[in-house]
Amino acid sequence: METITSRHNPLVAHLRRLASSGSYRREQGEFLCDSPKLLHEALLHGAELLTVAATRGMALPDGIHAGVRLVEVPEDVMQLISPAKTPQGVVFTCRLPRTECPQTLTGARYLALDGVQDPGNCGTIIRTCDAAGFSGVVLGPGCADPFSPKGVRATMGSLFRVPLLRVPDLSAFLTERREMGWPILVSALDGEDFYARPRLPERLVLVIGSEGRGVSAEVSACATHRFKLPMVGGAESLNASVAAGVLIYDLFRERHYGT
Repeated sequence: METITSRHNPLVAHLRRLASSGSYRREQGEFLCDSPKLLHEALLHGAELLTVAATRGMALPDGIHAGVRLVEVPEDVMQLISPAKTPQGVVFTCRLPRTECPQTLTGARYLALDGVQDPGNCGTIIRTCDAAGFSGVVLGPGCADPFSPKGVRATMGSLFRVPLLRVPDLSAFLTERREMGWPILVSALDGEDFYARPRLPERLVLVIGSEGRGVSAEVSACATHRFKLPMVGGAESLNASVAAGVLIYDLFRERHYGT
């Protein structure tokens, strides 16, 4: 393990730029993660590690390949390179996975994000899809970068398990699926009561819109079903990740419990 003590070392600058710039992450083909928990998840699910930086005395897990750059840094340098307010003693970088949409989707259920701009919401939704067994998450234009530190942290490791598909035109993607017979479920404030829906088939796409404007008109036009969650109190809507969680898990209940 090499030792870096200078706050001006090129690696320090590199890690800080990975944390702050999406364009730099894409240019370099890697992203930054923080915490022993995420390192364990990355190793468990075969992520390609590039660099691991840890403070002195931090026990690293087994399974880190010989080609990974291992660096020991003092506490003040860790404070600089960690995106967390309270660093947990280790940061590392992984190769960005490919997110181009394949010609054929082999899974049964996908969730599509239409302009969800908060990386915390984006990461939380990915984590919920992982828990409920969705086959992947489709990212339309204008979505937050799930590989930003806030997005990565919100996934709690699900980023290493859930395939992400980035598409340049979400409405075109959904239209193709609709023409193949897939139901396209759109969450909309003027939709029908979600709990009064008919039973849905195995294969479908659930669309969640942005925090402010909801689903765009172009994407809404692709829907085969428009649903809303009933509101009996004073709130007009729910947080995007909360609404997604309710919808995802009621679809899970229907699929696995049949009621």
